[in-house]
Amino acid sequence: MDLQQRINAFVKLGAFLNQFQKTESIKHDHIEANDLFYDGFKHQIKLAEESNGWFTKSNISFSLINWSNALTRSNISKWIGKYNFNNETTKKVAIIMAGNIPLVGFHDFLCVLITGHSVLVKQSSNDKHLLPFLAKYLEVVEPGFKNKITFAEEKLTNFEAVIATGSDNTARYFEYYFKDKPAIIRKNRNSVAVLTGNESDEQLKDLSDDIFRYYGLGCRNVSKLFVPKDYNFDAFFKAIYKWHSIINESKYANNYDYNKAVYLMSEFAMLENGFLMIKEDKSYASPIATLFYEYYTTSEELKQKLNSNNSNIQCIVSEEFSKDEIEFGNTQNPQLWDYADNVDTIEFLLRI
Repeated sequence: MDLQQRINAFVKLGAFLNQFQKTESIKHDHIEANDLFYDGFKHQIKLAEESNGWFTKSNISFSLINWSNALTRSNISKWIGKYNFNNETTKKVAIIMAGNIPLVGFHDFLCVLITGHSVLVKQSSNDKHLLPFLAKYLEVVEPGFKNKITFAEEKLTNFEAVIATGSDNTARYFEYYFKDKPAIIRKNRNSVAVLTGNESDEQLKDLSDDIFRYYGLGCRNVSKLFVPKDYNFDAFFKAIYKWHSIINESKYANNYDYNKAVYLMSEFAMLENGFLMIKEDKSYASPIATLFYEYYTTSEELKQKLNSNNSNIQCIVSEEFSKDEIEFGNTQNPQLWDYADNVDTIEFLLRI
């Protein structure tokens, strides 16, 4: 199986995923192996919803459409065009996946297979229904993937490199356990937004997508704002009202009520609008239904602060603040070449 065959298979997978829209699924006759997989994948989506209350149909569909948009021939060609794929030997690479958002480990899975390696996947129990089914689809449309994809339920064995994602605590375990193997170990990260007070209403509405999509559970979700002294939050609260119905979803509402009670009993100062609380706090990771904020004096001072805390930050949402900034509303639409923690996964896989 050469590189072009692998690309072709993922392009077919992208076309397959394109059928599962946000509002309703629409079956297309031209999709390869559709009669075998279309109804089965609808069932897997239903199982994913039932087994994890955070995986709503809307959030699952959002993830699927994003991957469909990413897995086009032009996108994949643009992504891999700068690499030399003349690696002669292939390895078995283990991936330990998080389970905070649907298909959160798919990019690692894609990277391993597109580089010609075999993959050994250890899934989170929170996200175990979607990927194995999509792996079967790949094996049918490209038989060369057979025997190159394995899912492990128990302890991982017989692998030569590892990509592991977890919390700061589990990362310490990973670093010890995998100290003798080539590894990418990812820890907790959060995303921030830098506001000036001059943002348009549209930019602030887009920012609300960065905050609330996936209930704020992803590392690319904005969990903290940096605002200038005397910033007026009125325009911000008005703009984010587009997400007000999120409070009608029970798991989110339970977290909102719990955290609000904690803040009130602890007499913490905070502002809230009935579905989001904002609290002045120096931490980067805020609880569900809470957004932290911190004041800054000058842009240069803030740049130095963020640079010194770089290991805690996944994305910076801003306008004309940072060379690596992301536009408002785009944190949950990463491109294939947007690597987690800014570690080039393809480069790592081509040199192991």
